[in-house]
Amino acid sequence: MNSDDLDTVAILHDPVRRAVYEYVVSQGRDVGRNEAAEAVGVQRTLAAFHLDKLVEAGLLEAGFRRLTDRRGPGSGRPAKVYHRARGEWQVSVPARDYRTLARVLAEAVDLLGGDEQAEQAARRAGRALAGVGEDLGGVLRRRGYEPYEEDGPDGHGLVRLRNCPFHVLAEEHPLLVCSMNLELCRGMLEGLGADAEAARLDPRRGECCVVFSKDNVD
Repeated sequence: MNSDDLDTVAILHDPVRRAVYEYVVSQGRDVGRNEAAEAVGVQRTLAAFHLDKLVEAGLLEAGFRRLTDRRGPGSGRPAKVYHRARGEWQVSVPARDYRTLARVLAEAVDLLGGDEQAEQAARRAGRALAGVGEDLGGVLRRRGYEPYEEDGPDGHGLVRLRNCPFHVLAEEHPLLVCSMNLELCRGMLEGLGADAEAARLDPRRGECCVVFSKDNVD
C-alpha cells in the first residue's frame, strides 16, 4: 500500500468534503464555488475550503473561467472553478498488485493473438455481473462506470459512462481492452435480459468508450 495514496483517499473521510467531491466529479465539467455550495447545502466559504483541500490533495484541479456571458468592464473577475484531476489512487490492505498482473496478461493475449477468446471470456464475465430485473444504471455504478444520460444526435436517449474502470490498461492496450470492455457491457445486458446490441463503441475524450442506447434497455 502506498502511504501517499492512503493519505489522499483519507481526506474524503469528512462527509461534507466527500459530498463536494462527488458532486464535482458527477458533473463532468467545471464547477464553481457557489454551485458546489448550493448542491451540498453548505455555506460558500465552507464549500470553498473543502474544494481547495481537494485540490491540495490532488483529487481536483482548479482554474479560472467566466461563468456568465458578460464581457468587458463591470463583468467582474473570472470565477475559480474545479474539475476532477486525472490522477488515480488505490488503497489495499494488505498490499495487492492486480494491475501489474493485468498488464502481463494483456500483453500475453496480444502476443498469442487471443483477442477473440478474451472477448468471449469478457462477455461471460459480464453476464455474471447482472441479474434479470436489475437496473442497468445500478449495475454500472457498482462497477465504477459513473453512468449518466443525454440525448443523442438523433434525439434518442443514450446512457454514457463518465469513468472507465480500466483506464490505465485501455491506454496501454486500447484495441484489446476497449473490445473486451464492450463485450463485458454486452454480457451485463444479457444478464439483465436486455438486448446486448444496445451497447456499442463511441469513444469520447476523458470518458469510457462504451455507450448504451436507452431505447433498447428500458
